[in-house]
Amino acid sequence: MTLSHDLAGQGPTTVVLLHSGVCDRRMWDGQFSALADAGHRVVRCDLRGFGETPVDAAHTHADDVRDLLDHLGIDRAAVVGSSFGGQIALELAVRHPGHVSALALLCSGMPGFAPSEELRAWGGREDALLEAGDLDGAVELNVDTWLGPEADEAARALVREMQRRAFEVQLAVPDEFSPVRTGVTADDLAGVEAPALVVAGGHDVPDFQAVADELTRILPAARRLDLDWAGHLPALERPAETARLLTAFLAELPGRP
Repeated sequence: MTLSHDLAGQGPTTVVLLHSGVCDRRMWDGQFSALADAGHRVVRCDLRGFGETPVDAAHTHADDVRDLLDHLGIDRAAVVGSSFGGQIALELAVRHPGHVSALALLCSGMPGFAPSEELRAWGGREDALLEAGDLDGAVELNVDTWLGPEADEAARALVREMQRRAFEVQLAVPDEFSPVRTGVTADDLAGVEAPALVVAGGHDVPDFQAVADELTRILPAARRLDLDWAGHLPALERPAETARLLTAFLAELPGRP
């Protein structure tokens, strides 16, 4: 199955945008056209179980992204990942390194990172709401947790819509269609040679700030950028500023004119 996706722009660098676990490809509305206008070929997709991509089999998200790149005839791409999308980007870089020329990791997850007691407790609250059938409560818990103080009501409404869609799709999926663990570890990340921008939000939850610390330490070609204004989803909180920082990172890559 080919992931639902959009394409825009032309240029020597292809950029792939991978969304967070509370969003779908619409989260990149503020960057998709801007990156294309900056001279890049841009791809954004819905991972399985999000947006317009259903779940029809057991799957590995990183392999799904590889298959999409192959379907589009893309050999190598700079991969931008937000949160869960950042974890998928890292797994793609380990499993299929020839496809990844660079990484921009926005408040990224990390394969093998053990969540804190506080984050596990948060997950327990979300599970309890879903088990009780309180979809509205679970959606609002995510909106309130993951959007920082710069997010306006339009951003909150969009996350509300995207998260509800993800819950509706995923709650209907049989267990045998669940994602397959890749087995990628922190030790594997030490072999990722692609240039990496590691972005951390000053208002993000502590777990993801700790992930930024680890990724900056482990990835051989990592550079860290701290955004004092950002929560967990800077692409939605300050869309234009996030587009500019991604454009600047891409302009610095080796081989760019």
